Amino acid sequence: MKEKILSMLKSRPDYISGQDICNRLGVSRTAVWKNINALRAEGYQIDSVNNRGYKLLEEPDRIDGERIYPYLHTQWLGRRIVYEDEMDSTNIQAKRLGEENAAEGTVVITEHQTAGRGRRGKGWISPVGVNCYFSVLLRPDVLMERASMITLVAALSLAKAVSKTAGLDTMIKWPNDVVANGKKICGILTESSTDMEYINYAVVGIGVNLNQTEFPDEIKDMATSIFLETGNKVNRAELLAAFLNTYERYYEIFLETEDLSRLADEYNFLLVNRGREVKLVEKDQERIYTAVGIDKLGRLVVEDKAGRRETVISGEVSVRGLYGYV
Repeated sequence: MKEKILSMLKSRPDYISGQDICNRLGVSRTAVWKNINALRAEGYQIDSVNNRGYKLLEEPDRIDGERIYPYLHTQWLGRRIVYEDEMDSTNIQAKRLGEENAAEGTVVITEHQTAGRGRRGKGWISPVGVNCYFSVLLRPDVLMERASMITLVAALSLAKAVSKTAGLDTMIKWPNDVVANGKKICGILTESSTDMEYINYAVVGIGVNLNQTEFPDEIKDMATSIFLETGNKVNRAELLAAFLNTYERYYEIFLETEDLSRLADEYNFLLVNRGREVKLVEKDQERIYTAVGIDKLGRLVVEDKAGRRETVISGEVSVRGLYGYV
């Protein structure tokens, strides 16, 4: 009933009487009043005036399926959206769905994560109502050693989506951090369930800083948001849909070749490390190289001062800029 009342409010630019709602739905005034209050509790601003009825003034800025679907042009990705105002983490929930044989392309979204995680077990700060926190459930029919490339494809797709919807040029810090003006706006964490050599499912978790206006002191020198870089608020549903539209296309290209041979050029064009000296940190060792770009397997190709090249695998070492984050 609540959804029907909301639909009626949206369809009327002016007030609609409580009696009119009662007559159309065949319910009591008390039932209408309870559902109006339930909508208000969800963040809908609804005015009520004696002898005139109810009027919808403003909708909450949420990123549930209802707001995303109008922007979505995919065939299968995001066609099922699981939304909750709060959850432990979208990755944890998506993995639960993966174990329950949920369909590939299911997307889990929340406004607030109580147990969000970044790479290497670090916490992910999740302020409510300003950013995007979501996970995509995939079932790629590829060897598990190819799973890491799914993350690079996600970074490329997000950089493209930000450029399209926010007009902000971003780059990628290998392997999967999307950055603007040298600061991070996105974190991506991919987790997989494997069986022998193949992947049962993969969950790509993404947190994007969209409309956040400030960051804690310990990360403000390396983190930013689209709003801080452009001065404009972003339509979160539109950006999330733009990512899904782009990711479906790039992911299918990846599946055709099972590598990044057809995407490496686009990725390398946006690679912020390319042509720069980087520091490779492995346990207690640090080595300086020049980053050349990625190969078709998503490995970072680096070159020493003598011109000798080698490849670096994501997860085995940390790549840092010599004088800062990038």
